[in-house]
Amino acid sequence: MSLHLVCRLHSSKTMTCRIDRVVIGPGLQILHISGQITGTDVDLLRSLLEQERSVVAVDLKDVLLVDREAVRLLALSELNGAELRKCPAYIREWVTRERAAINASEQGIEASEDTEGV
Repeated sequence: MSLHLVCRLHSSKTMTCRIDRVVIGPGLQILHISGQITGTDVDLLRSLLEQERSVVAVDLKDVLLVDREAVRLLALSELNGAELRKCPAYIREWVTRERAAINASEQGIEASEDTEGV
């Protein structure tokens, strides 16, 4: 099992987000996140998710705070096959709503494309 740690510190030297990358075995990686996922943390998480070539699970048990951009990234990641584990109820509800909005938006785009040629 290997472990990779990524931290971002505020100027006050307090940690706001920690991401531990744990390799469980061939084809499965878990990103364990603790703290807050906001601002540049979202960009960092997006980059890490894009780098993964195998199945990814995102463990959110120790996440205290997320912003709208983080929720959108989590929803898109889940739609793309990532598994959200130990997701706090308020984050799960927000991600579910965001996934529904994404699906509705995609269906609206597809519907308008289908009717353009008519």
